[in-house]
Amino acid sequence: MVMAVAGCGPAYTVVALIPALVTAVGLAAPAALLYGAIPIVGIALAFRHLGRLDVNSGASYSWVARSLHPLLGFLSGWAVVAASTLFMTASTTPTGRATLSLLDDELAKNDVLATAVGLGWFLLIAALAASGAKVAARVRAVAVGIQLALLLTVAVTALTRDAHAAFSLSWFGFGHFDATHTFTAGALVVGGLYWGWDVTANLSEETRGGRRASGLGGLIGLLVVAMTLLALTVSAVMILGPDAVTSQDGGFLSQLGDAAWPGVGGTLLVLAVPLSMVATLETTLLQATRTLFAMGRDRTLPPFLGRIHRRRQTPVAATLAVGSVVVAALICAVVADGGMAVLEDTLMGIGLLVAFYYALAALAVVVAYRSLLFASIGNLICLGLLPLAGAAFNIWIFTASIPTLTAVQLGIGLGSLAMGLVPVTVARLQGGRSYFSPQRLDAMVVAREDAQAPDVQVVNGAGRGEGILSDF
Repeated sequence: MVMAVAGCGPAYTVVALIPALVTAVGLAAPAALLYGAIPIVGIALAFRHLGRLDVNSGASYSWVARSLHPLLGFLSGWAVVAASTLFMTASTTPTGRATLSLLDDELAKNDVLATAVGLGWFLLIAALAASGAKVAARVRAVAVGIQLALLLTVAVTALTRDAHAAFSLSWFGFGHFDATHTFTAGALVVGGLYWGWDVTANLSEETRGGRRASGLGGLIGLLVVAMTLLALTVSAVMILGPDAVTSQDGGFLSQLGDAAWPGVGGTLLVLAVPLSMVATLETTLLQATRTLFAMGRDRTLPPFLGRIHRRRQTPVAATLAVGSVVVAALICAVVADGGMAVLEDTLMGIGLLVAFYYALAALAVVVAYRSLLFASIGNLICLGLLPLAGAAFNIWIFTASIPTLTAVQLGIGLGSLAMGLVPVTVARLQGGRSYFSPQRLDAMVVAREDAQAPDVQVVNGAGRGEGILSDF
């Protein structure tokens, strides 16, 4: 659960995207968060049940290949790597800026200095991740705990203060959606708000009892984040009003904290932002490197990416590869004219990549469990209807986003996805890769195999236990 919450980074998400959500839908923001969470829960259920069939650090990269088609599986994994790498590139500078703002607001306005500080954080995180140091896991747990405690306490306390607008259950209905505040506009933002919880699936091979624990942790973490964001959004609209939320350019979190705890609340919530961003950078790095590790192990990418350090038991080569790309991209962004604007555009392009691999994973679980869908009402809902709703929601987000994005944003999102066609074509032409002729993922087949050898998980036709590379 800790990893899932850290992956979503609620404090950073609130600052970055809640103003955009309120701008898009106004008083319907709570409704957009609530109804937008339902199909994402369907995606989380898909990840949970697929993870029980196939314990694989590649997650959707493996599941989609074995359920739908290897090409779609590779592109799904590539979308994870691309989205994660783009996010780390786009978020490193804001992380440095949030850190500097604790010292001096003027220093935070210096983009070069902010990038340098953010890069320092990133390199420290990468070193800890590569070393397998357990201190990183402990620090992450503390950071997430502090973050959630601050956010929820402020949200609940704010509800007891003098309100700008009285609470209304109509905020959770459809009455506030209109021609200028459409659910479509809100859904595009909600998709970004709830991204990140699925990192738990990529750590299933490194988690004790990962076959069940990783998927359940992702689901619980998503629900915790959804409740936290709902509480904060309702509190912000009540005590500050929609205009204040959107006019403060993210500073509304400090305003909300001061309104809840005069004198100290704003400062405490500002502290939660860099904590959130650092934790999110780490989980995003883990998601990218574990997916690359799975690809290297299957030799769909250079095999060195699939190597594990003998002593550290972590994919050091994959970590170095991702870290090098992020550092190079940051340097280019600082040197090139308009580099900071490009970093902002990446956040929009990421939404396309996330919608792409979420939709494929949701379809994969329906195919993998097709023989059990009608065994019970619970199966039909949790393995069929909710995942299909999640797939439809993300396909809708994907198609609805395209007309609204600029050429640069489309180039970043769709262009980075299209780049994945190059390595998968090379790997396919080279031949000899079992990934392209996988054992089909079928719940009934896996159940029979488990009955014969309950301690072994079958992956791409080869038995492999739930090993522990490092302890998360």
